[in-house]
Amino acid sequence: MKHKRPTLQDIANHLGITKMTVSRYLRNPDSVAQETQIRIAHALEQFGYIPNRAPEILSNAKSNAIGVLLPSLTNHVFADVLKGIELILDQAGYQTMLAHYGYSVKKEEERIESLLSYNVDGLILSENYHSLRTLKMIEVANIPVIEIMDSTQPGIQQVIGFDNVAAAQAMVETMIKRGHNHVVYFTARMDKRTQLKMQGYEQAMKKYGLEPYSLITEEPSSFTLGGKQIRQILEKRPETNGIFCTNDDLAIGALFECQRLGINIPTQIAIAGFHGHDVGFSVSPQLATVITPRLEIGKTAAQELLARLNNEPLTEKMIDLGFHIHLGESM
Repeated sequence: MKHKRPTLQDIANHLGITKMTVSRYLRNPDSVAQETQIRIAHALEQFGYIPNRAPEILSNAKSNAIGVLLPSLTNHVFADVLKGIELILDQAGYQTMLAHYGYSVKKEEERIESLLSYNVDGLILSENYHSLRTLKMIEVANIPVIEIMDSTQPGIQQVIGFDNVAAAQAMVETMIKRGHNHVVYFTARMDKRTQLKMQGYEQAMKKYGLEPYSLITEEPSSFTLGGKQIRQILEKRPETNGIFCTNDDLAIGALFECQRLGINIPTQIAIAGFHGHDVGFSVSPQLATVITPRLEIGKTAAQELLARLNNEPLTEKMIDLGFHIHLGESM
């Protein structure tokens, strides 16, 4: 049976005071007598009272909340980004309103509409491709908006991230220079960033006169998928001696499957991932990967948003936080 949520009137009736007095206390505890403060605080705790902020939000242009849109709640990449965002926002007294859209443009539109209905003070978005309706809603809302995870394409107002194309190209060129001339690219989901990395992969292969080949799938990333992909590629292209993966999950899945099949890494096949998750440093051989500044992206996005909310001028529309190649032992 669902319990009735206690109201301000319930608290007031319990204490034998007016609802206005309780409301005044919630806005500013010092506005009521000290003895009354203690009684109200005790009653609020006793009743488990949760303030209803909807009227306050509707009557106040400032909500002290920031909307954050993430495409995945299971991907470690975004866990680190969110941690960075909250490290900064918590200190500044802002709450994070998190929404998940599963890499869907339509769902992103619906989630942004919902967040804007709560009068969020700003938005941090994980994509730079949006529906026309989303762009219109953001324009009408007239709040600071930051798009993260890529730094090469102009955004609505400001973008913060790194160059996905350059990062992928740098890793694949490193593989080629180390003697791996039949490198295949493993994808997942085929979202925008996976496509940007494919572009970098293809640029590296063509630069050295090599034939690019990508294993395309809309499946979500996992260790299992990486293992399945290595089996597929060994059947389709047995000459393969290098695997570049769109993320570390696929790379580790491929590495485990190679070990199960008795394939020596990196002598027979080199494997490289993307993002530099902790698990890649724990496996043996240690995973080669592109280390991306995920925590720093989150922190910088929050800092830039707060600066805009404090009416500081926008100085940089595109902030590139860079990347670096970790060679590991798998390449």
